[in-house]
Amino acid sequence: MKPTINEPILERVKDFFWYDLNLWRVWDMFRIGIPTFFKNIWRFRKELYKHQWWDYNYTLQMLYRSLSIMVVKLEKDGYEEEFSRLKKVEKIYRVLELLKHKLDDDYIDRAEKVLGEINWKPFEFKLMNDSEELYQLVDNDTPSEKEHITKVFEYSKELENKEWIEIWEILKGKEFTTIEEYDGTDMRGWWD
Repeated sequence: MKPTINEPILERVKDFFWYDLNLWRVWDMFRIGIPTFFKNIWRFRKELYKHQWWDYNYTLQMLYRSLSIMVVKLEKDGYEEEFSRLKKVEKIYRVLELLKHKLDDDYIDRAEKVLGEINWKPFEFKLMNDSEELYQLVDNDTPSEKEHITKVFEYSKELENKEWIEIWEILKGKEFTTIEEYDGTDMRGWWD
C-alpha cells in the first residue's frame, strides 16, 4: 500500500507558492501585463512619438485616442444594457467631436462660415524715416474689414470657450437620482 499525501497540506503548499510568494503576479505579468503593454504602445504610437511634457495638446491627444478606442468597444462589444450604454456612447462621441475641434484649432474657420470670410491681405512693409534698416508693417484694412475681423475672432474665442466648458461638463457629469434621469455624462461611469 502506497502512502498518500495529506490533501490539505498539499493545497496549503500550493497556496503558499502561488499566493504568499506572489507567483500569480509573475504569471499575470507574462500572460496579461506584457502583451497589453506592447498592444498599448502600438495603439498610442502616434501620440507617444509626438508627446512632449510641456504642451497640454499632447495630453488631449492621448485622451482623444483613449476615448476613440473605448467608444468602439463600448458601442459594439458592450455587455451593459442598451439604455445607459447608448447614452454613454453618445456623450463620448460628443467629447470626441469637441476634442477634435480643439486639436485641429478650427474655431476661426468655423466662425468664418457663420459670419463670413475674412479678406486676408498680404503683408506690406514700408521704410521708416528714410532709413534703409527699419521697416514698418502697413495696415491696409478698411474700418469695416477691421470690425469684421474683430467679430470673427471674438466669435471664435467664444465658441472655443463654450466648447471647452462643455467637454469638462460632460466628463464631470451631473448627479441623477433615477436611471431615467441618466444622460450618459460622468466619465467615471464609462466602463462596461
